[in-house]
Amino acid sequence: MSFANLSRIGRDKPLRLLLIQAGDAESMTWAGLVQPLRLCARALGPGALQFDIVTPAQAAVQSGNWQIALLVADEGQPPLPPELCRAVIERCRAAPFWGGVGAGVLWLADAGVMDGVRIALPWALYADAEARAERAILTPHLFDIDGPHLTCCGGAASIDFSLTLIEAVFGADVQAQLKEALCVDRVRGKEERQRVALQARFGVLQPKLSEAVTLMEANIEEPLSTDDIANLVGLSRRQLERLFKQYLGSLPSRYYLELRLKKSRQLLLDTHYSIVQVGLMCGFSSGSHFSTAFGALFGNTPREERQRKLMPPA
Repeated sequence: MSFANLSRIGRDKPLRLLLIQAGDAESMTWAGLVQPLRLCARALGPGALQFDIVTPAQAAVQSGNWQIALLVADEGQPPLPPELCRAVIERCRAAPFWGGVGAGVLWLADAGVMDGVRIALPWALYADAEARAERAILTPHLFDIDGPHLTCCGGAASIDFSLTLIEAVFGADVQAQLKEALCVDRVRGKEERQRVALQARFGVLQPKLSEAVTLMEANIEEPLSTDDIANLVGLSRRQLERLFKQYLGSLPSRYYLELRLKKSRQLLLDTHYSIVQVGLMCGFSSGSHFSTAFGALFGNTPREERQRKLMPPA
């Protein structure tokens, strides 16, 4: 399941969101999430989008039919009392799509409801994750979706997350209008990484894994083989594959390919290099291979990605 599945709930009128505010209303995490939604509701007019903002205590006793429910909290916020946390989580899980933003992601993981789920946990909270949270697959992404689960690391990424939800539900034209109103030039995708997340998560506990990813990032234009990377970090190929599977939920070759494709997407959006140049800069000697791999990951071709950049807002 992907963000594309959210488009189906956009047919509901009004689309109802439950936002459980457990943190500071003045924080970047909260403001970045809510402000685009407020502008969206205003742009669409009455009856299209309704979001209810409640405290955890209010959420525990309220009932309603929400399509999306999110628990939002800030780093450093003390966790909710266990009984209240359980009630809030049950309220969230009643929605077709649910999850957390910021520290809310950690609380959900610690409660055990994210076991086996890919989650975007704020990198600063990796050290606070209890053993139970380790059952989740901690990705270094800005935000993520896995089945009905929505997670975002918070901070400035909340803006990207909120605008991506809006595009998925209401379309690119609505998102373009809001980007202009918010003076946002580019919305970062869910696959983009928290810059220090990998080091914070694995730098001490899994230095070989961190070293392998650093090698990949330093060798985008001329990719190394999996065997080369394993030799350079002092592991066997099988040991390296086991580390990637356990901690990143992917094989080294697949992770490396996605890393190169994400870099190519960034270059297509942020530079004026030709599509052929971008492919070569990201280790693709064949234009057809580049286009096929790009389409498999992002759902459109490099040319379509470049045209989307050049398309004026609706």
